[in-house]
Amino acid sequence: MKISIGSDHAGYDMKNYLVDGLAKQGYDIIDCGTDSSKSVDYPDFAEAVCKLVVSKEVEYGIIICSTGIGISIAANKIHGIRAALCHTEFSARMARQHNNANVLALGGTVLGKNLALSIAEVFLAEPFSQGERHLRRINKMMSFEQE
Repeated sequence: MKISIGSDHAGYDMKNYLVDGLAKQGYDIIDCGTDSSKSVDYPDFAEAVCKLVVSKEVEYGIIICSTGIGISIAANKIHGIRAALCHTEFSARMARQHNNANVLALGGTVLGKNLALSIAEVFLAEPFSQGERHLRRINKMMSFEQE
């Protein structure tokens, strides 16, 4: 499975940890940066990751900033993106099962690296449940982009 991952400076260490951990599991990863802990703007990295998701060059994206809040808001401004900020494996599972989220947002300063890796693993492995009620709700959400 091919995924894209990106972070700002506050998520840099966690991003590198996830790249290493997920690559060891066989994921094909496009690292969209940042490449240091020097201060940068998280919307730039949300956009880089999400463009690859929308174009279908990758199946999923992972984005990281300090709390995950700002970068998830930025990502959700991009047409076709359903980014979910997750702090637990359960929230990652539900984001995929019920919302068919295509981008995982994480907080680099609020999660431990091992927990973040576990959340990412669940997110990437969990299928969308395809139930009628879930599809109806997703279609309603996505229709907001047309207004």
